[in-house]
Amino acid sequence: MLAIIADSASLARAQLADAIAFAKEQAIPLEVVATSELGRPEYVRNDGQRCFFCKDELFTLMEELRLARGFDAIAYGVNVDDQGDFRPGQKAAEAHHIVAPLLEVGLTKNEIRMLARNAGLRVWDKPASACLSSRIEYGRPVTREALAVVEKGEDALRVLGFRQFRVRHHGEIVRIEIAGEELPRALDPQMAAEFARTFKGLGFKFVTLDLEGFRSGSMNALLPAAELFRRAR
Repeated sequence: MLAIIADSASLARAQLADAIAFAKEQAIPLEVVATSELGRPEYVRNDGQRCFFCKDELFTLMEELRLARGFDAIAYGVNVDDQGDFRPGQKAAEAHHIVAPLLEVGLTKNEIRMLARNAGLRVWDKPASACLSSRIEYGRPVTREALAVVEKGEDALRVLGFRQFRVRHHGEIVRIEIAGEELPRALDPQMAAEFARTFKGLGFKFVTLDLEGFRSGSMNALLPAAELFRRAR
């Protein structure tokens, strides 16, 4: 087997470094390959199908690698819980005949975490983290500059000691999502002032804290219901 990490501007450097370190700790064969989704206009325009074009780029590249290296199949980590959200990337996986062993055996995220904990893997409770592009509101072009701003913002929140969060880019407005159990600390006036200083320093004119807290896929709430239904079928 060979583990593959797709590297591009949409992958935070901290996440890349941690994944490489984990593979080294576990003696997992690993290769990092560069993907070029930012070179695809369909991806950059950032409509509801952005994730499809990202995964199409990734799986096209991986299929070339699979054939060159003589591997039988490409597998990815989709699980049962992923079926309950709007995820166009799964359509790309189906189109490329990518296998999904965790889904095939019916494992949920919590079950996978428990198996990882029982196996002694340090990442068993690592917070989920989608690509940086998922932080940019639909309809706003995905650019290297916008991705870099989001990454710097999330790095700053990590330095401040927060664990589960998202920096949502809405142009002049940044919407910060913090996990519910961490919200009381985020609502402290001194911390709020630190948020304002940090994010205005990154170029945002308005700094907001989302009182609903962190929730995965919150940008999907901005998509028309008709598109969500049609694309998810």
